Amino acid sequence: MPRATAPTLTSPSPSSFRVPRAADSDRRRTSASFVLRSVLAHGPVARSTIARLTGLSPASVTDYCARFTELGLIREESVPRRSNGVGRPHVPVDLDASRLVVAGVHVAVPYTTVALLDLRGRVVARHELKHERTEPGWVLERAAAGLRALLDGVPGCRALGVGVAVGGWVDRESGTVVEHPLLGWRDVAVREALAGRTGLPVHVDGHARALVNAERLFGAARGGGSVLHLFVGNVVDAAFATNDEVHHGPRSQAGAIAHLPVPGGTEVCDCGRTGCLQAELSERTLCRRAREAGVVAGTNPMRVVAAAAGGDPAAVGLLVRRAGAVGRATRLLLDVLNPERVVVTEVGVIHREDCLAALREEVGAERAGSVVPTSFPDSVLAVAGGSVALDVLYRDPLAVSPDAI
Repeated sequence: MPRATAPTLTSPSPSSFRVPRAADSDRRRTSASFVLRSVLAHGPVARSTIARLTGLSPASVTDYCARFTELGLIREESVPRRSNGVGRPHVPVDLDASRLVVAGVHVAVPYTTVALLDLRGRVVARHELKHERTEPGWVLERAAAGLRALLDGVPGCRALGVGVAVGGWVDRESGTVVEHPLLGWRDVAVREALAGRTGLPVHVDGHARALVNAERLFGAARGGGSVLHLFVGNVVDAAFATNDEVHHGPRSQAGAIAHLPVPGGTEVCDCGRTGCLQAELSERTLCRRAREAGVVAGTNPMRVVAAAAGGDPAAVGLLVRRAGAVGRATRLLLDVLNPERVVVTEVGVIHREDCLAALREEVGAERAGSVVPTSFPDSVLAVAGGSVALDVLYRDPLAVSPDAI
């Protein structure tokens, strides 16, 4: 019997080192994200500049730009430009904000904000829907109807998807509001409900995380680094991002600071304790104190701001003291997380320099400059909802459905 031939040892072929297909897909998604975000940050911009900024080859950048043009995300400028007035002219590319929008829904305690945003995060249209009741099905049906009305008002625009921002505990992966005590919501399948009512892809996240993404894409935190967002409304919560990633934690529970203890606090919380952060700082508390002081009636915190603008010293005192308390909470979070920048969404800090000064004084002089108000003072809730969908777009632009164009 002939001897069996011994196996030969040969150099592996290049194909044996091929990166698994899933990794190829991740790398392509990441590269596409870099290219589109470069256009967002620098457009109108030459493809050669994008290649330099991203480290990708000119051929790859050209391929991505061609695909984005097909999808309606970018367009070429009509007039070529020369670099420094010499050499071969290039045709810059820029985002095409004329055809595609995202729909945004922000569910607050007193009302829902529905909005349309363009690809630069600018509000195209919005409307507030006051809550007559807060049952999830009723609120979400009205939101879907509100979005349909807004889209009917901008003929020629197509919606890529819907972003939903809600306070409380929101599980981004499942698209569920796990718990929102002030609304009385528990285990509400928001993604499923709105997708069925709109026929569009729906993405859901907590509003503080949504606003961190808005700041990273369109606001004060552009360019990277770490950022903390503190949201002080009827709900008080926070979100933290570093290295371009927002921290969610298991089931997206990160940022739940409502029950942090406030030294010297006097407000009784729904949890039964006294001095919890949300009980002390919520807009409900601000408005109740304003009513008790005879400043204004009702539950709209902007009436307190208006009274302060009109010279009411009691209103000014309420807002400045609240801003100081927000500053103490900010200082605590700075000590724990040490972000490069802190963005605060709070009515007094947004509208009054004395409130911002009171907040920064409590933070301390060495870190006061890192604390800024929201970049979206006139549209923060509309931007919160839309930014949930825009974050998904800029992370994976190749997933845009051709049906949208």
